[in-house]
Amino acid sequence: MKICIFGAGAIGGYMAVKLVQAGANVSVVARGPHLAAMQANGLTLIEEDGERSTVPVTATDNAADLGPQDYVVVTLKAHSVPPVVDKMQPLIGPETTIVSGVNGVPWWYFHKLDGPMEGTRIATVDPGDAQWDGFGPDRVLGCVVYPAAEVVEPGVIRHIEGNRFSLGEPDGSKSERALALSKTLAAAGLRAPVRPRIRDEIWVKLWGNLSFNPISALTHATLDVLCTDPGTRAVARGMMTEAQAIAEKLGVKFPIDVERRIDGGAAVGAHRTSMWQDLDAGRPMEIDALVSAVQELGRLTDTPTPTIDTVLALVSLRAKSAGLY
Repeated sequence: MKICIFGAGAIGGYMAVKLVQAGANVSVVARGPHLAAMQANGLTLIEEDGERSTVPVTATDNAADLGPQDYVVVTLKAHSVPPVVDKMQPLIGPETTIVSGVNGVPWWYFHKLDGPMEGTRIATVDPGDAQWDGFGPDRVLGCVVYPAAEVVEPGVIRHIEGNRFSLGEPDGSKSERALALSKTLAAAGLRAPVRPRIRDEIWVKLWGNLSFNPISALTHATLDVLCTDPGTRAVARGMMTEAQAIAEKLGVKFPIDVERRIDGGAAVGAHRTSMWQDLDAGRPMEIDALVSAVQELGRLTDTPTPTIDTVLALVSLRAKSAGLY
């Protein structure tokens, strides 16, 4: 089994090290100083307990060096994927599976979704249908990424917490390709359950990303603060309630309620969300997949989203003012 991790930053790098340690045939596509460090010194992982290990890894910035793969695990931020679809083509053979480990509403969301909206495209996450046409939705295996990790210096990943990568076919089946990848990830010490309702998990994670990320970017409040302050908690609750109405129209079942989801955010503690970190670091902000796409689904399902609309307008202007959107 040949596995390529495209975008081997924090999460992709963490997965790569664990797979290499388990003896899997793994390569990574990366760029810049991080790539140079991996090529020169290997890829280093610092575990939660402080244990440090370094593994050799096949790393390149040119997919043509690697050839067709059995699995291509995409761990880029959502807005970074459409521009590189063409560059990924050398990795794709007749049987290649694209594992979509990207936050937010996935571009393939309506593929094989029972109901009148089956096959609908989502413009905010796949402008010009770049992924739908360039990958083909039949190749996709959904993946909800739970670990937290960070690149502390080029070639060095610190694992903060979590080891679960939930997998799921768009049609809910337990396919051979999903089970085979699950087995390989499990052998590497990663939890990889195959879920029959992967969209339910997508929405539970998205609930937090949709609300906590933009609110924190606007207020510079850590999760423990924004989830307990009465005003910002009310804004988050409003956004989540609107999102829940959209998701339930699309057949999603939420295993927890809004208040428990917000309490879960508070329990994370003094955490700076990724959108706030991107703003401070001058990186493009992940607004469309996390917020704009939910607004788009609201329009598609005829669901009002006044709180989402307001926060989206504010965070979009903040990002534009900083040249990051």
